[in-house]
Amino acid sequence: MKLLKTTITLLILISSFIVNNTAASAEVIKMDRIIAVVDQNVITEQELADRIKTVSAQLEKNGTELPPKNVLEKQILERLIVDSLQLQMAAQTGIKIDDTQLDKTIERIATQNKLSPDEFKAALEKDGISIRKFREDIRNEITIARLREREVDNRLTISEGEVDNYLTTQANRGEDQDEFEVSHIMIRTPEDASPEDLQKAKTKAEQALKQLASGTGFTQVSAAFSDAPNALEGGAMGWRKGEQMPSLFLDVVKTLQVGEVSKAIRSPSGFHILKLTNKRGGSSSLVVGQTHARHILIKTSEVVSDKEAKHKMDGLKERLDNGGKFEELARQYSEDGSANNGGDLGWVNPGDTVPQFEKAMNELKIGEISAPVQSPFGWHVIQVLERRQQDMSKEAARLKARQEIRTRKSEEAYQDWIREMRDRAFVELRLEDKF
Repeated sequence: MKLLKTTITLLILISSFIVNNTAASAEVIKMDRIIAVVDQNVITEQELADRIKTVSAQLEKNGTELPPKNVLEKQILERLIVDSLQLQMAAQTGIKIDDTQLDKTIERIATQNKLSPDEFKAALEKDGISIRKFREDIRNEITIARLREREVDNRLTISEGEVDNYLTTQANRGEDQDEFEVSHIMIRTPEDASPEDLQKAKTKAEQALKQLASGTGFTQVSAAFSDAPNALEGGAMGWRKGEQMPSLFLDVVKTLQVGEVSKAIRSPSGFHILKLTNKRGGSSSLVVGQTHARHILIKTSEVVSDKEAKHKMDGLKERLDNGGKFEELARQYSEDGSANNGGDLGWVNPGDTVPQFEKAMNELKIGEISAPVQSPFGWHVIQVLERRQQDMSKEAARLKARQEIRTRKSEEAYQDWIREMRDRAFVELRLEDKF
């Protein structure tokens, strides 16, 4: 009887163990169930929950009212799908971010937040974010940025004719004084949208406008309705010159008062609602301080050590101090393209040279020769010949025009590229039990 009693007790314990572990397994399976198949990848319920937790914390920290749970989940799931497609393409085409580069980026983020690496890690943990997950997210962000740069930005071409037209148009419109701070809601439509798709998107845009008219904040409506990548950040586009925006947007923004919201605007990618958050104007001549300088460079290499280069430069500096001709020594010894010109660099603008060189050059008086200066290229001695203030407005205007054209074209091209990628992809949503 005693043996039978022991056996029964053991069976009860084993049964209890099996039931408990089965329940635990069922719970794990439930948490990790697949909610979307995206080409060769999957998105799990746990991934969605983690991202919702992070985004919700950010929105609450910014004082933004959260949209309804199901809307937030769909917004974030769509972002996960688009991110997954980009990361898959990046992996297939050999884009990799090594740990060294990742460490430097995270260190820079910590520095921007005025924290040491250990303090930054502690701050993340306090917010419930593991350093492992943070590293993974930052690696993905860098990877996507690299992919965009290669697939979109580097393929953009901007001709001198486009720059000329930009400047002419800007002058004719008199809009060189104006900059706009704009927020944006986008209701995306498929590339080959049917009439039903268009009507559905238009109705959604009208619902968003109705909420805005009732006093709901733009940030909240953006989070609830917008398909733009920055929807959960309120759709903020930041400050833009008029020509940085698509002409369709500019024509509307010009008619708005600060704080006013536009009607729904139709474009090939969908419907858009714009809010003019702020406006400013004013441009003036760009006068920069230029330095006419010359130098002698002794490079370091696998053959020439830093110590040897410094020793050689010390000898040249001694000869200069004792009356040696700078241009003659530069022609004879300098290992730089300026050697044939006696080391003459011409007029140097701020930012034209590496920081170590520029700092030493700026500290010199006219005619003075520096002590040996080290830079990533090797060792230099520098002499300042003269200084002047130069109006660089025309050069700066062309450079700025080129940058603004690139910004506008890049954003349009990126949105088109994302839409095409999304339309071509195999995406299976398994949301029956979720939404």
